[in-house]
Amino acid sequence: VQLQASGGGLVQTGGSLRLSCAASGFTLDYYSIGWFRQAPGKEREGVSCIGDYDGRTYYADSVKGRFTISRDNAKNTVYLQINGLKPEDTAVYYCARGWYCDVLSVAGAGGDGMDYWGKGTQVTVSS
Repeated sequence: VQLQASGGGLVQTGGSLRLSCAASGFTLDYYSIGWFRQAPGKEREGVSCIGDYDGRTYYADSVKGRFTISRDNAKNTVYLQINGLKPEDTAVYYCARGWYCDVLSVAGAGGDGMDYWGKGTQVTVSS
């Protein structure tokens, strides 16, 4: 099982990025995927997740309206479109696989339902 996040980088405030979470070693169709982030010196924060069979999405309050999660099962990839980036969005972003996805998956540190965590990609937002 592998989950690899990519697409991070250095952007200016107000910019956009699209992060990708490439899955391998399992059938993405049967799993939910969550995005999480961790800033230096801070605890993990749930960002967003997307369900398996219904594609239902959940977002942390801090990112609603700016982040959009989507999935392409044919490409074994889940995306996180980030618009209107703010300096406080600076963090390592990583994805996780889960048996389900619900509001608790992204509340606070999140992680409810997640069983496998991948490596992250750095997002840095300059002011």
